[in-house]
Amino acid sequence: MPAVPLVLLAGMNCTPDLWTGCGLDDALTPAVDADDLDTQVDRLLRDLPRTFVIGGLSLGAIVAMAVTVRAPERVLGLCVTATNAKAPTPAQRAGWAGWLDRLSAGETPADLQAEIVPVLLSERVRATRPDLVARTLRMAEQTPDAMLAAQLRLQATRVDLLPGLGAVRVPSLVIAGREDALCPPGFHDEIATALAGSRREQLEAGHLVPLERPAEFGALVRDWCAGVDAATRGRRSRAGSTGAR
Repeated sequence: MPAVPLVLLAGMNCTPDLWTGCGLDDALTPAVDADDLDTQVDRLLRDLPRTFVIGGLSLGAIVAMAVTVRAPERVLGLCVTATNAKAPTPAQRAGWAGWLDRLSAGETPADLQAEIVPVLLSERVRATRPDLVARTLRMAEQTPDAMLAAQLRLQATRVDLLPGLGAVRVPSLVIAGREDALCPPGFHDEIATALAGSRREQLEAGHLVPLERPAEFGALVRDWCAGVDAATRGRRSRAGSTGAR
């Protein structure tokens, strides 16, 4: 039994199906559904156990990093993939505002997701895995309009997390997709450099890394979590022994 729970946060317009097949079925998968980043962090810190390991993909990873920066004493490990720790650009803000307008005009999350499949999945997967294309669209079909709208507003409240990550001293795992057109490997180099002692890995995948490479992604996360778990048990054992004297 793990010493601490694993929390996984899916990306924007995605569902926990993102983690299917990764062998991480015991993970907690709370929704990312607040209108701004601070409120989302507040909700998670209110609802999650006292201590936990937290990970996420894309927007979910941004929230996971913000949680860790805000409350490092509660986070025993941080795992991020397919993400960007920097503040939004004007072009990103304009894109999110455009999606909000299109939702208000009657388009659905699935309509919007279909438009960006080429940047969510690698060219190889789009050509050979129609089942993964279908899952990508189905996650959007299962995302309520109001949730996607909240996520788009949350995106616009992001800040540059790199300075805060520089003060983080928890074990960290950074996983990039070599073919990620949305959050390329260089973004992950920046995050790994900011996080002292981080482990940096890369898989042959597009943006939705766990969807494309579930076995490899799951193995990396489980191996890393086992190390975090062992270290946590060791600290608790030493603390108990000291307290008994």
